[in-house]
Amino acid sequence: MPSIARVFKKFPKTFWIANTMELFERWAWYGFYMLLANYLTKSTDIGALGLSQSEKGIIMGVGTAILYFLPLITGAIADRYGYKKVLFIAFLIYITGFIAMPHCRSFASFFAIFLYVAIGGALFKPIISATVSKTTNDDTSSIGFGIFYMMVNIGAFIGPLFALHFSKVSYDQVFYLSAIFIAVNFPILYFFKEPGREKSDTPFWESLKTILLNIWVALKDYRLVLFLIIVSGFWAMYNQLFYTLPVFIDQWVDTHTLYNFIHEAWPWLAEKIGSADGTIKAEYITNVDALYIIIFQIIVSTIIMKWKPLSSMISGFLVCSIGMSLTLFTNNPFFVIGSIFIFGVGEMAGSPKITEYIGKIAPRDKVALYMGTSFLPVMLGNFLAGYISGGVYGKMSDKINLLQKEVTTRGLDIPKISDTFSQTDYYNRAAELMNMSHQELTQFLWENYQPNKIWIIVLGIGLGASFLLFLYDRLLIRRVK
Repeated sequence: MPSIARVFKKFPKTFWIANTMELFERWAWYGFYMLLANYLTKSTDIGALGLSQSEKGIIMGVGTAILYFLPLITGAIADRYGYKKVLFIAFLIYITGFIAMPHCRSFASFFAIFLYVAIGGALFKPIISATVSKTTNDDTSSIGFGIFYMMVNIGAFIGPLFALHFSKVSYDQVFYLSAIFIAVNFPILYFFKEPGREKSDTPFWESLKTILLNIWVALKDYRLVLFLIIVSGFWAMYNQLFYTLPVFIDQWVDTHTLYNFIHEAWPWLAEKIGSADGTIKAEYITNVDALYIIIFQIIVSTIIMKWKPLSSMISGFLVCSIGMSLTLFTNNPFFVIGSIFIFGVGEMAGSPKITEYIGKIAPRDKVALYMGTSFLPVMLGNFLAGYISGGVYGKMSDKINLLQKEVTTRGLDIPKISDTFSQTDYYNRAAELMNMSHQELTQFLWENYQPNKIWIIVLGIGLGASFLLFLYDRLLIRRVK
């Protein structure tokens, strides 16, 4: 019997149940999250919220940052009260949150419901990771976590495909679909048996105090702190895949040529994923990153298997930065898809090595303490990503803001955007007064305001993280050794 088959037989039933729940949870999460940036900012007449880029940045940046911070607390809750009970509560929060989301139409109400859903995610996240860890051993952990990350990426790829199909009916369907896929986990949860969990009589607040103290002890190591700060720059750049790129493609990239290309090769596919106006939605394009990872992760991992973690991260961050910045460089959809592949290669090389490296620089008796800090750069990176995709993108690249500048310069009399005069109405009126078609007006704004200059900011952050990591390796790590 092949060795891989023997390893698979070693996994207990709880391992497979946990991974199945992870698959459906990621399916539900990415189903709405990949579409979220455009849902928040597009025109109200198509069912979106019509919020500003800054408001979008706050919701996604702050909300997701909190999601990655809360497992610090929710992990302790799960350990104390039981995985199964906390998973049930997490699914309940998810479902009620997703059902309520379409009814939250203002910035404040949607921000509140997003934070509520984030609590569900924060309750779920540490339990599944802990379960996978506790149901694997030294012989099976490598393959076990490989299966776990494969489930994450399969869910991240399939979720948006389903959501995009139902978004043709209305955005409301996207959230209801996420609720349905979370609900699938309820019957699966019935068969979930908790792995070994040490019961403690220590009061919850004492346990939390101990966790915070442990993190504080780890953060006294200046090498770890510097590393976490540098890596947060990578995550700030990486998250533009969700925060900025879908909006940029929707506003500036003409996908008619991509639709026509696909239609000539495979008419059924073009009609299945295309819109009635002969375009391809932005999220279909950004979603190819997950497909690349599913196809190429094993190949890339094999190539870099013997690389030192820092070397892999420096190379990965550099390639990832180039790829992400190039996606924002042009309005050619084929170039964007190619750039996402470059981005994906860098992501596959650099991202998996971050947690591994934290474990390597930790003293042997403090590995768990150091690993507990791994959420900090992700949290800070999401917060910074929200600012870049919000205020920075809004000023430099947002099509509506740039059009409003042009309208003001020309002294055109157009009503302000409001509940009764949507972004679409504003754009149509501006095009009419400027005697241009929609495509001509978009091209005019592109040539005169150069919204693609945002790529310089993204590249600068990524290159900065790569260069600082290089200096960190040469001036600190190697010199200490």
